[in-house]
Amino acid sequence: MTVLPNDLTIRTITGPEELDLFNRFPYALNDEFPVDIAEGRRRPQWMWVATHGDRLIGRLSWWCRPQDDRPFLLDVFDVVDAPDVDRIAVAEHLVRTAAATVLGEDTTWPEYLRFLPADWRERPEERSMVEDLMAVLEKTGGRPLTERLRFEWREGSREPEVGDRLRFREITDTTEILDLMVRALDGTLDCHDRADLREKSAREVAEANFADEFAAYTTPRSWWRVATSPDGEPVGFVIPARNAYHPIIAYIAVLPEYRGNGYIDDLLAEGGRVLREAGVAHVRAATDLGNVPMARAFERAGYDTISGMVTMVWE
Repeated sequence: MTVLPNDLTIRTITGPEELDLFNRFPYALNDEFPVDIAEGRRRPQWMWVATHGDRLIGRLSWWCRPQDDRPFLLDVFDVVDAPDVDRIAVAEHLVRTAAATVLGEDTTWPEYLRFLPADWRERPEERSMVEDLMAVLEKTGGRPLTERLRFEWREGSREPEVGDRLRFREITDTTEILDLMVRALDGTLDCHDRADLREKSAREVAEANFADEFAAYTTPRSWWRVATSPDGEPVGFVIPARNAYHPIIAYIAVLPEYRGNGYIDDLLAEGGRVLREAGVAHVRAATDLGNVPMARAFERAGYDTISGMVTMVWE
């Protein structure tokens, strides 16, 4: 007998005590949920399950930053792959039921994000799941934005040396880094930034990126580096930091007039050096699948590809 949407109980979890139920689906983020709930990045009223008796059929969760009062990302969405479950029907019923309560009407949905094996298209079961769930989200108005690759450098891997072509210094102030971010947006390959630039000026995009992410880092801004030519002209910049989970290369860019000279390798080496001096054992980073030059730079610097990631947005 096929399990249909009306056969399900759809509800929020009661709290951390139900994470064993919620985590019956394997996923890269499962281990983070207890701390996320404790620190306010996840809220039980935003974590939903669809059950059939004692059987978990589906789940979803939104995520937010501690300062947010509404979801910032939909980053957990699973429905079982089973012959007796109409996965698309169940997924649509689950997401629409949860969204009606959490997001309400006439509200733009937050971005959807899912971590995947980098070769997910070559894995039939994984590909079927991803394509089914994305098809459901398209019915609600979502559209694919980009696919990204995630990288990690680990202690013991090759440590690239910082070349001698550039000079590195700390940023002078917020105005300087914002000005450099504005310049770096010219010709950017980042899909999020390219989408934003269709509706906003480069200054508005840079200011929003800074306010939404970089301003909130608690790690020292003395880590941030501006790369200059020997005569002091800025060539690019790199922002090493630590988010709520990992040490990261948060932002790295070569200014348009200096691209094509391999300076990205020097910037990445300097950002990694700063983090290693701070005692980290690993560094995470990510770039769009289409940004081939950046992906190759991570590989040259000793970073391994650890996963892919798909994103969708709602207008």
